[in-house]
Amino acid sequence: MRHLLLLLLWLPGLSLGATTESLKAFLNQTSAAKARFAQMVLDKNMKVLQQATGTMAFSRPGKFRWEYQKPYEQLIVGDGERLWIYDKDLKQVTVRKLDRALGASPAALLAGSNEIEKTYVVTNAGSRDGLDWLEAVPRTQDTAFERIRLGFGRTGLEAMELRDQFGQMTVIKFADLERNPMLAPDLFKFTPPQGADIISE
Repeated sequence: MRHLLLLLLWLPGLSLGATTESLKAFLNQTSAAKARFAQMVLDKNMKVLQQATGTMAFSRPGKFRWEYQKPYEQLIVGDGERLWIYDKDLKQVTVRKLDRALGASPAALLAGSNEIEKTYVVTNAGSRDGLDWLEAVPRTQDTAFERIRLGFGRTGLEAMELRDQFGQMTVIKFADLERNPMLAPDLFKFTPPQGADIISE
């Protein structure tokens, strides 16, 4: 199973004792960020199905880059208008309108507007594993995820858990977070490689 944009969300820089108000304040104060990540997909019995590593960056509004490097190469780019998904092994590019692709996905928390509570019910989920957690539950049923949990530690966001409708959970851990770095505009542009199959949705 290939990973798609719906896995894209991370909110670095909040301190311990995170609350819904501090989350909204962070979104207002953060225009860009980048990090490395390690990702696991677990089944409902917590058995590891997939593991991957890579890098990501975002520049609000609507621009982001999510790049898987191992065990395979895949690139997801939001250029502000369109979403591009490039699978290097398959030599295939999928493109769709960004607003349709975001919807109530985790990416909407990051690349969309700051009006979080219109799309999600956000609550304090207590402490676990040395982290303070927030939980975001979509207000609509038309989404791939039942809930998203964000775990904050001393360095900001350290972990994220996304549980889907089938009981599977995606766990993402972040490293080397940089908040409001200078990012080259070309980072959020994508030109399909020559010879790649292009699928429009």
